[in-house]
Amino acid sequence: MAATAAEAVERADETVDLLLDAGRDPGDILVLTVGEAHPWQQHELGFGEERYWAQLAEGGDVFYADAAMSRQARREVVVLAVNGGSADRAAEAFTKALGHAAGLLVVCGDAGPAAATAAGAAAGRPVPA
Repeated sequence: MAATAAEAVERADETVDLLLDAGRDPGDILVLTVGEAHPWQQHELGFGEERYWAQLAEGGDVFYADAAMSRQARREVVVLAVNGGSADRAAEAFTKALGHAAGLLVVCGDAGPAAATAAGAAAGRPVPA
């Protein structure tokens, strides 16, 4: 999804809404951010790290995390919001997001030309994982 860094989180939220409207289970979706944490991630972390990470293991809802997270997470759909960071960080996040996606990766923002070439995708098209 085409977006500036400032628009990437909003586009990611719109993408999640579309996925849910299309019948995807919330537990199938992982949203990763390259820059600042997603507002919902910030909210959930307010309840403590232990509870936050327990939600990932439970898998019952959309999970929001930093693209650089080191925990194992595999979801059917990953939405990557490129909302800041360097071009190198965005490219690294793209590669990691592919590893987290079992079926579909949607990139909101610019993960760089190397990422688009690696995926063989045109701008605005989802990338099969």
